[in-house]
Amino acid sequence: MAYSRQAKDFVAISDLHPNTTHPRVAGVIIGKTDVKSFPDRKSIGFDRFTFGFTIKDSPDYFINVSSWGNDGYINGLSNSFRIGDCVIIENPLVATKDPEKEDRFCPSTPSFYRLLVSEAHSQLSICSDIETMNRLLPLLHLPVKDSRDFYSLGDIVANGQSLDRTVINILAAVRSIAEPKFFTTADGRKGQRLEVKLFDDSVTSFPLVCWDREAIQLVQTLIPRETVLFISDARIGFDSFRNCMTATVNSKTIITVNPGKDITLFGLITSVYNTVSFYALRHMDSISDVYTVSQLKLKAQENPEVFCGITYSFISKLDLDTSVSKVIRSRCSKCRYQVNEEIQSCSNTSCPGGDQPLTVTTGFDLLVDVTDHTGTLQSCSLNGTVAEKTLGCNEFVSLTEDERTAMKWKILLERCKVYIKITPSPKSRSGMRGNVLQCSLADPGEVKQNMSALQ
Repeated sequence: MAYSRQAKDFVAISDLHPNTTHPRVAGVIIGKTDVKSFPDRKSIGFDRFTFGFTIKDSPDYFINVSSWGNDGYINGLSNSFRIGDCVIIENPLVATKDPEKEDRFCPSTPSFYRLLVSEAHSQLSICSDIETMNRLLPLLHLPVKDSRDFYSLGDIVANGQSLDRTVINILAAVRSIAEPKFFTTADGRKGQRLEVKLFDDSVTSFPLVCWDREAIQLVQTLIPRETVLFISDARIGFDSFRNCMTATVNSKTIITVNPGKDITLFGLITSVYNTVSFYALRHMDSISDVYTVSQLKLKAQENPEVFCGITYSFISKLDLDTSVSKVIRSRCSKCRYQVNEEIQSCSNTSCPGGDQPLTVTTGFDLLVDVTDHTGTLQSCSLNGTVAEKTLGCNEFVSLTEDERTAMKWKILLERCKVYIKITPSPKSRSGMRGNVLQCSLADPGEVKQNMSALQ
């Protein structure tokens, strides 16, 4: 059965069959492999080129597509679209798939078939119809595997080498994304490698390795500390050099970004989103490295990883005597986006709350400047219970203006011991973001001892 005329007569993936004549299929690209070449057995001295991708047109149905041809056609076709694009495929060949071979090297699909796109008979184009795109794009946030079937990072670490060479599903958040490294193999082939650090509420850092250009392009668009991934069919291995478990993206892997519309993931996603300072707050005693402000800035420039430290500095900017709305803010309890409670909805289109009634958390949401003799860290976050403990107040709204000003001057321009988390952020003006984890008036003797050590 085809879609209605309003859906441009597309054939649903669930209705495809080898007897379907001149099918027209629309779908969103959820996975894609790099172009590869092989010696052409029929034409000695020439290569054949191929690549594959996976399209989805409904919550439950998706199908693998492959294309073979010469260098110009295959590379031109591959370069014409990316993961996340909506495409229309005209007249592909519908072939019965070999489950044993197909599921070994390609994403496992619910379809009994696969599509073949050829230069002579088929055409692929980017979809520009708004109605069709609005139907397809939300499918990007639905995992292709059972959303309850995943390992936490803690499970992977606990199982250790018993999971070596297995393929599993992972739900975790993005902690950091390294720069890609390029290399040339001994036989002259060019390659690349990029490592993403994942985290969840059980493990603070776990490596995910990407070798394919397509996977690297996808993860480079993600925002660290704000993105949750459901990674279907990641290959687990033991890295003997680093003595740790790792995950690798392979030709079977489908990465679902911010799988927030799946209600079974609500609890864990909320937990992951709230884990920004989870480890640091729970293990404050483990933070012992002392820095000047300039040293914090330098380390952030040289190191792409998030790190924590202590600085003995002054709070040089603390706007408590401004309007209450700039001190106390409401955020969606599901995704942490700032919200206007009068609207009664979250403006984040990827919010895991979806169409659920809006629930908010309200608390301090301050930006402070941290200064010492070497410089200033501007606009550091001082939020929630950390701000309450720093200021000794949890009923700010009821204070008079004079009381707010008095509270401000108890800490402003006083030497403090500041536990701070630094997140490198190339998009920000300073190249980094600071998050105050704990702040209290410093003991003069402790300040003298530690500052002397930094000279």
